[in-house]
Amino acid sequence: MRTCLAHAVGLFPTFTPMNPSSFFNGLRVLDLSSVLAGPSVASFFAELGAEVIKVESPQGDVTRTWFANGENQDSLSAYYLSVNHDKKKVVIDLKNNRSDLDAYLDKADIVIMNFKPGDDAKWQLTSAELRAKYPHLIIALIKGFEEDTTRVAYDVVLQAETGFMSINGTPDSGPLKMPVAMMDVLAAHQLKEAILCALIHRLRTGEGASVSCSLEMAGITSLMNQAMSYVKSGIIPERIGSLHPNICPYGETLTFADGVTVVLAVGSQSQFERLVSLLGIAELSNEIDFKDNASRVTHREELGKRLQAAASQCAFSPMESEWIAAHIPYGRIKNIEEVMQSPAGQLSLVPSADGLYVKSVAFNWE
Repeated sequence: MRTCLAHAVGLFPTFTPMNPSSFFNGLRVLDLSSVLAGPSVASFFAELGAEVIKVESPQGDVTRTWFANGENQDSLSAYYLSVNHDKKKVVIDLKNNRSDLDAYLDKADIVIMNFKPGDDAKWQLTSAELRAKYPHLIIALIKGFEEDTTRVAYDVVLQAETGFMSINGTPDSGPLKMPVAMMDVLAAHQLKEAILCALIHRLRTGEGASVSCSLEMAGITSLMNQAMSYVKSGIIPERIGSLHPNICPYGETLTFADGVTVVLAVGSQSQFERLVSLLGIAELSNEIDFKDNASRVTHREELGKRLQAAASQCAFSPMESEWIAAHIPYGRIKNIEEVMQSPAGQLSLVPSADGLYVKSVAFNWE
């Protein structure tokens, strides 16, 4: 029987690598998944030092050809590269050469899959079959719907089915999806957590495990206070754009004379008073309609107009340092180029054999 990771590295608390990129040295991950959620889980382990083998069919992962309009099509798509960097790519035709996969399964610590219903049985890759043959293996599954496994599930479908589209947008815009595959991202984070729990379980017992997460459950559990508003009070949240239902000005945007647009997140009375003072309209804090947060929420449309009128008379950039010194919560609304050119954006770029990629690991290790 092969030596499990518990014997290789000892008890988990004593394993203290020098840096995060070597944390999972010696861990072997077999990535049989495709599109975004599953592959991003595998990329997480690759970024932290694991050996990741991505197995693709002769046709390849469908995202290899998901090019954005204007993207250079002489190489792999940015979509594919975003979650498949630092992996060893292997082509296996499961239909005709299923046995070729066994050598990789035997050496793997973790296998990640998101097969269509029935395909796992067709390829002898059900959890029961794998656990019986490889008791050390951690099997991680991504699926679309929690119970209705017959439905085809893509991110936008689950953004609709889990309520996100119903609260994203404005009354005028109608329901909107978020422009990132958020259900895949949320499910990937949930599956990473499950795998890490399974690794701790194996370090303690030497036993593998089967863990799974659906996009549907990942979406529902991420509704947070929006879902609790309904559970607690029967309130069905509606689309209000960026505005906060309980705080004002929070989510309001201001465009200044120099073209800079910022979003406000003013959560206290003192912050509001400092804001209107810097905008040259300190008297607003004494007006009955804006004297406290509850009043401002009630009269937020008028307040927004007054704040915008003041902002349009001044340039933001020369006084930005004053806003920072006054601890006024705001954010410049940046495009993606501005984000990636920022210091934090530059820190997120990491070289690989496939070129630069945007890392998924955001934490630091000291």
